[in-house]
Amino acid sequence: MNLSRLRYAFLGGIYSNYWALRATLDDITRRGVDGVWFLGDLGAFGPHPDRIPELLIERGIAGIQGNYEEALSSRADDCHCGYTDPRDNHFAQISYDYTFGKTSDEHKDWMGTLPREIRFEAGGKRFLLVHGSPRRINEFLWRSTSPDPFLERLCQEAVADVVVCTHTGLHWHRELPSGRHLVNAGVVGRPANDGRTNVWYTLVETGPDSLAVEFVPVSYDHPRLAGEMQKEGLPGEFIETVMTGWWTTCLEVLPPKERAAGRF
Repeated sequence: MNLSRLRYAFLGGIYSNYWALRATLDDITRRGVDGVWFLGDLGAFGPHPDRIPELLIERGIAGIQGNYEEALSSRADDCHCGYTDPRDNHFAQISYDYTFGKTSDEHKDWMGTLPREIRFEAGGKRFLLVHGSPRRINEFLWRSTSPDPFLERLCQEAVADVVVCTHTGLHWHRELPSGRHLVNAGVVGRPANDGRTNVWYTLVETGPDSLAVEFVPVSYDHPRLAGEMQKEGLPGEFIETVMTGWWTTCLEVLPPKERAAGRF
């Protein structure tokens, strides 16, 4: 093992997708890493939300709050997702109400104990793990609308060389002129609006003079997930996304470039 280089795995929003989470953790175990973290939004979208914290706790995986954990632990009336469009909020409310009703009080309380950020140093770099952004738990950082000067200021004000986030559902990475990095880890919970049914997690390898980011596709038993969603009475739009790889909801928040890459 090269002790001067370290490799970490980051899991974006899991969205109650138990089968994708299991397949992701199995893939990570096969590859061997030096650390694994989840980045929040354990519930939403999928069925049987209590299975996600159970598996994460069983595997001893650490992580942070997303807006879902913030909302569930405080017994809020909505998901604090940050949407402004009525259609986005309509489906977000369906998802949150289902997740709230199916998540045990024990797990809601556990979510309240999770930190909102994690910091560590590796390879001579200061890492900051957040859900939306260093500024706000539900801020959307999109590739097309995040120019370098803005990201430089964000990293500088956060006192971080590498910021790892999620929340948007789409994975991307930018190395900035200063050598800092913004890594959006994407999500484990649903496809990336690309017509593929797999999901994604992120590997980051760091050493004294470099940082490499790999987005890893994971195939899983998505028909099984879709069947469970149907039995639980979740919206057909959610099931269609699982089966086709195209988003059918939470679309209005997408900037024009990201929206044009999808089907709808």
